[in-house]
Amino acid sequence: QAPVLNIVIGSHVWVADKDLTWIDGEVFKIDGQNAHVCTTKGKTVTANVSDIHPKDTEAPPDGVDDMTRLSYLHEPGVLDNLAVRYAKNIIYTYTGNILIAINPFQRLPNLVDVQTMEKYKGANLGDLDPHVFAIADVSYRQMMNEGKSNSILVSGESGAGKTETTKLLMRYLAFLGGRSGTGGRTVEQQVLESNPVLEAFGNAKTVRNNNSSRFGKFVELQFDKSGKISGAAIRTYLLERSRVCQTSSPERNYHCFYFLCSAPSEDIKKYKLGDPSSFHYLNQSSCIRVDGINDAEEYLATRNAMDMVGITEEEQEAIFRVVAAVLHLGNISFAKGTEADSSVIKDAKSRFHLNTAGELLMCDCEKLENALIKREINTPEGVITTTVGPNSATVSRDGFAKQIYSRLFDWLVNRINASIGQDPSSDKLIGVLDIYGFESFKTNSFEQLCINFTNEKLQQHFNQNVFKMEQEEYTREQINWSYIEFVDNQDVLDLIEKVRVGRCYMH
Repeated sequence: QAPVLNIVIGSHVWVADKDLTWIDGEVFKIDGQNAHVCTTKGKTVTANVSDIHPKDTEAPPDGVDDMTRLSYLHEPGVLDNLAVRYAKNIIYTYTGNILIAINPFQRLPNLVDVQTMEKYKGANLGDLDPHVFAIADVSYRQMMNEGKSNSILVSGESGAGKTETTKLLMRYLAFLGGRSGTGGRTVEQQVLESNPVLEAFGNAKTVRNNNSSRFGKFVELQFDKSGKISGAAIRTYLLERSRVCQTSSPERNYHCFYFLCSAPSEDIKKYKLGDPSSFHYLNQSSCIRVDGINDAEEYLATRNAMDMVGITEEEQEAIFRVVAAVLHLGNISFAKGTEADSSVIKDAKSRFHLNTAGELLMCDCEKLENALIKREINTPEGVITTTVGPNSATVSRDGFAKQIYSRLFDWLVNRINASIGQDPSSDKLIGVLDIYGFESFKTNSFEQLCINFTNEKLQQHFNQNVFKMEQEEYTREQINWSYIEFVDNQDVLDLIEKVRVGRCYMH
């Protein structure tokens, strides 16, 4: 059980506040179970003693670099410590051997340069200021000294900075295990240069983040006996396919659509493109352009990154043909046909987009049309072809577009992996997991359930390692300690994944 804290008159405490979440103050009166607190903002607040948290009056003004050194490891204490450090542009703080990183939303000088990397090389965790490089260094040293393969989990809410943190981890591991003076592109260079390609096709602007990863990524770096990177594999999960066809303000579809619509004029002409706002899959949102993203420059940067990871000019042409075809598919509309539950291509404009999509996909336009407005049903007597109404044809169109885009993304990942190459003889691995952040919208789809369930599993892993195992060890070794309260989310996981035996009653 959590210890009963002695709240008396004169105690410095934290109380809940609807605007600031928590506010500090001093208890000036206690009335039974109620404490009256004069806050530092001049307000007087009355709260139940059980809802009050003691404040550490001896905490250093710059905060502590490891949360385990806090006198009280409760929510207001943790948040205040992080806020104090963040105000001084100190974005990294430890909790034991776990690093908390807060997105600064700006480039901080000297934080991630080569000199900083040199400083953390071989240093023990805790000897220097908290840093993402220190976590990567510990992982690398453990692998080299103890022969332990391990993974670094990067988790947090959407927009927390997970993807940028992952890039820094990869840069540092490439710095430690990179090869210098070799001809051609090294494994680590290709892994780092695959980022812009994957981001172009798997990232999008969302409400919280202008460059939000809409897929999960696990990068496995393989090392040889001397500790040099000898191979790598990228595995992706849960691409948000629905975004291809449904985008609402102020979000955008995947970056690559806007990049291609801002390509040089010869490419625009080749793919029969125009203003992005003329395409249904893009104009459902009023957000077409984003401050800080130059789509024309990013298109060229993406093509350059594709060159770097070994994707040929011919393959690049095919990739962007598919991207353009998806846009044209979205502009095909349907009208009611002469028969019941049948549909036809609505007008000349829709016919143009159908023919263009067929040409870009290098398929027969008539077969493409039939695939959208007809349905084949397998029966014991053979295949029966039926017609479908405009609504069903639209669903078929969107399903086809999502499937094509999803297959394109998978092909890209496989192509990058083939170009980078894996080392089958390697027995030393470091994995870096960058998964979607937790999401909660007004209307949540099955995709949000999968994303949030994954995050709950990661949270349980965190709970298991930080709280449960540590505290069980203290009990075993009979160490005098104070129980740390934490929210155990195992019940949420059990609700979704626990096998249940039910009974069915027939009436």
